[in-house]
Amino acid sequence: MTAAIDVTYAIVGAGFAGIGMAAGLLRTGRRDFVILEKSDGLGGTWRDNTYPGAACDVPAHLYSFSFALNPDWSRTFAGQEEIRRYMQAVVERLGLGPHLRLGTRLRRARWDAACDAWRLDLGDRELVARHLILGAGGLHTPKVPPLPGLEDFEGARFHTAEWDHGVRLDGKRVAVIGTGASAIQVVPGIVDRVAHLDVYQRTPPWLMPRDDRAFGSIRKAIFRALPPAQRLYRWLIYLRFEARGLGFTKYPRLMPIIERLGRRHLAKQVADPALRARLTPDYVIGCKRILLSDDYYPALQRDHVELVTDGIDAITRDGIRTTDGTHHPTDVIVLATGFDSFDILTRVPIDGPDGPLADAWGALPSAWLGTMTAGFPNLFFLVGPNTGLGHNSMIFMIESQVNLVLAALDRLGDGRRVEVSAEAQARYNDALHPRLEGKVWASGCQSWYLDAEGRNATLWPGTTVEFWARTRRPDPADLRVDA
Repeated sequence: MTAAIDVTYAIVGAGFAGIGMAAGLLRTGRRDFVILEKSDGLGGTWRDNTYPGAACDVPAHLYSFSFALNPDWSRTFAGQEEIRRYMQAVVERLGLGPHLRLGTRLRRARWDAACDAWRLDLGDRELVARHLILGAGGLHTPKVPPLPGLEDFEGARFHTAEWDHGVRLDGKRVAVIGTGASAIQVVPGIVDRVAHLDVYQRTPPWLMPRDDRAFGSIRKAIFRALPPAQRLYRWLIYLRFEARGLGFTKYPRLMPIIERLGRRHLAKQVADPALRARLTPDYVIGCKRILLSDDYYPALQRDHVELVTDGIDAITRDGIRTTDGTHHPTDVIVLATGFDSFDILTRVPIDGPDGPLADAWGALPSAWLGTMTAGFPNLFFLVGPNTGLGHNSMIFMIESQVNLVLAALDRLGDGRRVEVSAEAQARYNDALHPRLEGKVWASGCQSWYLDAEGRNATLWPGTTVEFWARTRRPDPADLRVDA
């Protein structure tokens, strides 16, 4: 006896990817879907990351849906809470409330060949869905480094993505471990509250000016009254960021020009030559993520702040001992240590017709246009392998992937199974990886872009225009359809 189909489309994750996919389904008249969200609220990254100073490093008018422009952004770079409120407003505007299943964690997905559908283990019940769309994102699970003695530390400790707002930092000695995107926001965000702040730096990041400005009422009124004006403003931002990406994707000779801008920013903000030398990266700009900040360097120069560049030897019960033998008394440890990228394999086991997705991917996640994997029918990834960016808005990439999913569903028609052909996926990856090898991300530094073997399953090696064009009208011959 075959199982009945409970729902046609099951979307996992209520962040930008999940909301964008739901909007695409509604736009094309597909209303039989649910959004499974493990948390008790929507927002994804912008629900979880509530640390002081949390904000986006892409201008708000670009870091938003093309179908839901917001004329009332308060400033160039919106903060966490404003972005979360925007997402909530989009959900309400689209009427997605009845489709949301909050507090519902996908524990396992298994393909049922008898009914050509996915059986989803939700813990207390099972859901059978014709199509499974994974929109939880690649940067989701906090990474906690194996620091000796961390479990024995008697003070408070937490990751930036799991900020403990019950811990008072006033008058405390605080250690921030890491100098990535979260750290350069946290440090200025807490520097005025703490008695002493140690910032543990393994590798200095390249920083560029942020130039964040508040928007006045006149600009908002113009955008509200004239939506085409706001859309033009959005496109100008997009073109500026896309031009910046040419050095990443096509013309590496442009990177020294960008590097000079970073050095100029550092020289302007840090007068002490010794400190400036410690903050100067020794790798090509763009090899790691380029960060934007106007207040990180000034925060490091406060009298009660110390930049620690010696490695961490061990965590003690009341501090941190570095490799030079110095013990740094510490009350609170903040781990600004990033995320495990593409941990979907360990977070949610996915068993296809011929075995687990983990076996099909092996050591390196692989998907055709970051969206479909051969041998796994009716399964789609949003923000999947090799869709990340170092220069533009991920919302643009998400909307492009949504268009690809909708195109695949259109190709399916009244059929029951659609998947990318093994030949199409092989052609795609055979062309993709040589392009990645010649890019700045493979210029010798260590970053979360690369795995332990130095392979890149994270970033898209071309322009976002190319990705949009390839996902807008995929070749129907690349897709296999079974009635």
